[in-house]
Amino acid sequence: MKRKANVEIAITHIVARRKQTFTAALGVTIGVGVYLFMNSLSAGFSKFSRDEIFKNSAHIKIYKNDEICSPFVPKSNQDNINVIVNPQITTLSKKIIDPENLLKVVKSQSYVTNAISQVYFDAFYNRGKAQIRGTGNGVNIIDYDAMFSTGKYMVAGSINNLQGNLNGIIIGSGIAEKLNLGINENITVSSSFGIVKVMKIVGIFTTGNSMNDQAKSYVNITTAQQFIKEGPSYVSTIFVNTPNADKSVYYAERLQQLTEYTVEDWKTTSADLLSGDKTRSTLMNSISLSILLMTAFIIYNLLSSTIMQKINDIAILKATGFSGRDVISIFLMEAIIMGLIGTIMGLVLGAILIWIMSGIYMGGPVGYFPISFELSLFTQSFVLGIVITTCAGYFPARNAANVDPVEIFRK
Repeated sequence: MKRKANVEIAITHIVARRKQTFTAALGVTIGVGVYLFMNSLSAGFSKFSRDEIFKNSAHIKIYKNDEICSPFVPKSNQDNINVIVNPQITTLSKKIIDPENLLKVVKSQSYVTNAISQVYFDAFYNRGKAQIRGTGNGVNIIDYDAMFSTGKYMVAGSINNLQGNLNGIIIGSGIAEKLNLGINENITVSSSFGIVKVMKIVGIFTTGNSMNDQAKSYVNITTAQQFIKEGPSYVSTIFVNTPNADKSVYYAERLQQLTEYTVEDWKTTSADLLSGDKTRSTLMNSISLSILLMTAFIIYNLLSSTIMQKINDIAILKATGFSGRDVISIFLMEAIIMGLIGTIMGLVLGAILIWIMSGIYMGGPVGYFPISFELSLFTQSFVLGIVITTCAGYFPARNAANVDPVEIFRK
């Protein structure tokens, strides 16, 4: 019975003070809405950055790293001094020995979803006196497309035209534009090893990344081996994809146990980009959380003001048998109701902002604005809004519970 009375008193306070209730709810609405919107924005940009990374990079790559010359005098104890004269890189070749067997072993692992081999070479694209420096990538284009979905970036020709074509090449749109070349035209390609080939353009791609579009090309893996004067067994890198990119560090450690070559996860390779994402996410979280805390102060001040105005009523309640716990329940219920109303409205406001921004076309590689609806962020915003408003209401409610009715009546 008393619990029902507590609810009725709380609702009466809220209805009687509509203006203050509306102000508190509006503060929560803005706080939760901005928090949801900014975190959705941060998540969208992080997803976009990750997608950009995975356009050309696998979850894990295996390659032969550079080696530095060893000391002339091996160190046997702390008293010995290592003797190194003019230390230099001693790597003579980036070749992976027996790549077919290594690739077979890697593919046999249960946590590997796809694995391919690749050959890099420094390329020079020539037409007359015009020359562009870039990177040639020797691949099995069908396997490469299965890992990186290269086909969806083609603007002319087809990736299928490169399969088995030792004289074919797929170039970036930036190269084609600078050299004024089109599909089925010839381009002269030379390598740093002095090999020169006249190749036929069988495809043109555009990723929206100028660094790739103006420098990158794909050729048959056998053609790439010829450009660097290597035999058919030469492979410089093995790309590996796993079921979960976020666990690539763990999978890389397991793969490292299978080979002596360097096994590097994408987080290590792209540490600078991930650092930027983390900084942006921290900044947006800080701003949106600050707005929510300001909302908490609004509710705190509102309830404190209500308690001061209702101090005589509180004294009467306690004198008629209401306990301090009942008083806390009344004012805490007010905070929760205002927080619930404001939080729901905030989620609606955030959803509207997300919907508006997601429909804005940015052009280029970005496409539509990188923001999306994520249930986890809606849940997080709802819980955080309720928790903060509840905490903001508890402290003034506790002060109200400590009111001594005798002292109030004496005054």
